[in-house]
Amino acid sequence: MRFTCTTEVDLPLQTTVSIFNNRDNLGKWQQGLVSDELISGIPGEAGSKSRLVFDTGKHVIELTETILSKNLPAEMKGLYEHKHMVNTMSNRFTPAGENKTRYDAEIEYTKFIGFMPKIMALLMPGIFKKQVQKTLDRFKIFAENEAKGNM
Repeated sequence: MRFTCTTEVDLPLQTTVSIFNNRDNLGKWQQGLVSDELISGIPGEAGSKSRLVFDTGKHVIELTETILSKNLPAEMKGLYEHKHMVNTMSNRFTPAGENKTRYDAEIEYTKFIGFMPKIMALLMPGIFKKQVQKTLDRFKIFAENEAKGNM
């Protein structure tokens, strides 16, 4: 399963990428993130591995993030492994007019493990896209507010 989500951030490209690239900001726009623990490498750089822990209120979700490549603003690609699924996410940033940035996130689920994840992917693929779009929208709101606070 592959899909792309997009949002337009009302900030210049370099400002948007700088906010995105700051690992200290992750918990401010990724809902439920409670821990970002480095396993190996340089945090947020190509080749690094981190353990991300999210608390949804109903479940605690642990992911292993491996940064596969990083050439921002053109792209940052990560591999995300969970006990029930594996996916890659490519984040891309491009200018979208004066002081605007287009943020595209392309997700490809490469593996579903277990009966329920496979059924959800088959019968309700829209929930995966909806969750990613919600995260991009949260980033847009956070980035725009963060930039206003620094002006």
